[in-house]
Amino acid sequence: MINYAAAFIFGYLLGSIPFGLVLTRLAGTQDLRSIGSGSIGATNVLRTGRKGLAAATMILDALKGTVAVLVVAHVGDRNLAMLAGLGAFLGHLFPVWLKFQGGKGVATLIGLLIAFVWPAALVFCLVWLAVAFLTRYSSLSALIASLVTIAFLWFGRYTQEAELFAVLTVLMWAKHHANIRRLVAGTESKIGG
Repeated sequence: MINYAAAFIFGYLLGSIPFGLVLTRLAGTQDLRSIGSGSIGATNVLRTGRKGLAAATMILDALKGTVAVLVVAHVGDRNLAMLAGLGAFLGHLFPVWLKFQGGKGVATLIGLLIAFVWPAALVFCLVWLAVAFLTRYSSLSALIASLVTIAFLWFGRYTQEAELFAVLTVLMWAKHHANIRRLVAGTESKIGG
């Protein structure tokens, strides 16, 4: 039981590192939470005009999910690794340091996919790119890619992973509730718009 708690807490603490906020503060930009969507993720960092910082945020937010899983998998079993992955995702969405107001989880989800079933991460990214090219909506791209990825995992017989990512996708969709409302209303911001 202690191992399960330790795996989850390790994942949560790693996932709760707000790289977007840290990098933008180090770069001397205004508080990330005061611009755009107020999110701490890469998409909002991009709104500062600092493409390099946005790319670094995306990579680091993905890596914290990957590292949490791989470290725990190295010292424990797959169940512990999945718990660490869940912890990392929840840490990113609800970091204790920021009064539980975190990011939307897209990059961290990709990082977790890399750790568990890397071809699924490739599927996610390809679907995201295709939808983004067609619609220019980042949020819609992530939402559709998450659903396609669950189907890929399920039909690829990665049943345990499909179940975990179904839970993560529900959480990610919940964090995108404002984006979904704007998509329905036709007022969502477009990439480059």
